[in-house]
Amino acid sequence: MHRTWSGPEGSSHKSLCLRVPLFYIFMKTDEEYMMMALKEAEKAAKADEVPVGCVIVRNGEVIAKAHNLREKNQQANAHAEMLAIQKASKKLGTWCLQDCDLYVTLEPCMMCTGVIGHARIHKLVYGTADPKGGTVDTLVKIKEIPHLKTYPKEIVSGVLREECSSILSDFFREKRKKPKKDKTQFQTMNKPA
Repeated sequence: MHRTWSGPEGSSHKSLCLRVPLFYIFMKTDEEYMMMALKEAEKAAKADEVPVGCVIVRNGEVIAKAHNLREKNQQANAHAEMLAIQKASKKLGTWCLQDCDLYVTLEPCMMCTGVIGHARIHKLVYGTADPKGGTVDTLVKIKEIPHLKTYPKEIVSGVLREECSSILSDFFREKRKKPKKDKTQFQTMNKPA
């Protein structure tokens, strides 16, 4: 049962007497939730991870936040969306997130787009397109594929596009200035003796 607001007691203004669930009054805008996702992306950048951040919202409440941890976890699937969906599922005790909205700073890749669909996320909001790997609208238009167009029910793109694009551009500009890490060190570290 949701609490509602009907206007001030004794109000003679009939238009104020609408019964509106309180969570609608206090819900944030797509831009405000995307700002939260950008804060997660900043955490990723500080940890030398590709700066992608994600938040999941249910009934106006943020129930999960995450950022990329692929390098730290040494797992190819440690994308912000995947980690946030895992947290949300754990918090709600279900894989089915059909009453949840997902906000992410970068257009999801094929893996994340698939999981977003399987988790039945209601609304997907992303900041900037990914010309190299985006599979919502860029490389693949997910809503045009029969049998895959059921979830998410709604897709919104370009929310805080400049800010989301800029954190990625700045990160990779700085990366190009540094010498590349030797990836063979990870292979030899993980080989059994």
